[in-house]
Amino acid sequence: MPTEQPPTVSRRKLGIFAVVALIGAGLIVATGIRAREDQDSRLREWTDNQAVPTVAVALPNARALNPTLELPGRLEAYYRAPIFARVSGYLKSWSADIGAKVRAGQVIAEIEAPDLDQQLLQARADLASQEASARLSEATLTRRKTLVASNFVSAQEIDERTADLSNKKAAVNSGQANVERLEALAGYKKITVPFDGVVTARDTDVGALINAGGGSGPAMFVVSDITKLRVYVNVPQNYVPSIKIGAKAAITMPEYPNRSFAATVEASSQSVDVSSGTTRMQLALDNSAGELMPGGYANVRLNLQRDTIPLHIPASALIFNQNGLRVATVGPDDKVLFKTVTIARDLGKEIELASGIAPDDRVITAPPDGIADGDPVRVVGAGAKGAKPTTASEKQDVKG
Repeated sequence: MPTEQPPTVSRRKLGIFAVVALIGAGLIVATGIRAREDQDSRLREWTDNQAVPTVAVALPNARALNPTLELPGRLEAYYRAPIFARVSGYLKSWSADIGAKVRAGQVIAEIEAPDLDQQLLQARADLASQEASARLSEATLTRRKTLVASNFVSAQEIDERTADLSNKKAAVNSGQANVERLEALAGYKKITVPFDGVVTARDTDVGALINAGGGSGPAMFVVSDITKLRVYVNVPQNYVPSIKIGAKAAITMPEYPNRSFAATVEASSQSVDVSSGTTRMQLALDNSAGELMPGGYANVRLNLQRDTIPLHIPASALIFNQNGLRVATVGPDDKVLFKTVTIARDLGKEIELASGIAPDDRVITAPPDGIADGDPVRVVGAGAKGAKPTTASEKQDVKG
């Protein structure tokens, strides 16, 4: 009859199995906890990475896209004289209509002024009377002086006669001046041309009532010298320093679409109009052929002379809010730095800046909404750390 195994052996095996099972369970729990911690760490890192916005940057484009400036202008005659009458009356005749070429001193109209003629006759008659009185006073004084030696005439009477003669001569001088004044006015009955030119306006006709002076109606005639024209253009304040006296310009006209005319900047108003923010400049244009007409519209293309090359950025980089006009740049630490800028020209897809940024600033081309100063960003593309940004010249080399 076989003998039974002692029960202590079974208990030992069970104890070992329990310990092993406990150690395995602990390892499983520890592995799960570690896996969950790793997953949480990766999720946290992914979340943090997603919170940092990704931006594309570009260096400002330092090249002159267009060294000229086109502005509307207006042509004016170099000399223009509205002619008004100096005497009142009725227009007797005129001899020059619009478009007529006239010479300096040429009589183009005559005024009939009967009132002035009568005033002149009266002034001449008054002068003759004053001259007669002066001659009589002088003769009387001469006779009285011959009687002084015989004590027939007193010295008081001589003084009185001398003073009377002086008064009479003064009256003669006054009358003579009045006659000369009326004779000068009578000379204005003939309307003459002040300089060589063309009659560009006539606003009178035979029999029309003429009033002296220029404040009661339009001018009788307008004479213009159109062999040389003035071109007036209003230049924005930003461009005034770039347009020098003597700079060249090209003028185009609607009536000559395939031609341009050379002009020269001649003068500047040296002031800024507060209502428009522009400075008026005057250009001289030769019109000896008579092809252009004063008063016409012109397109003026001015050559700009700049001391520095302007910087250009994409139009999408501009940010305008309560803080003004700014651009977002990325500093060396990959953090956002806002800079206030001034626009020189809006070129559509690109903006030419007058001030605010440097050539080596990394400008965010399309800043995301809600970005703030000091926010960290992730730069991708040519502007990232370790990457060499592409300059404007390199871009053109690649295109070429």
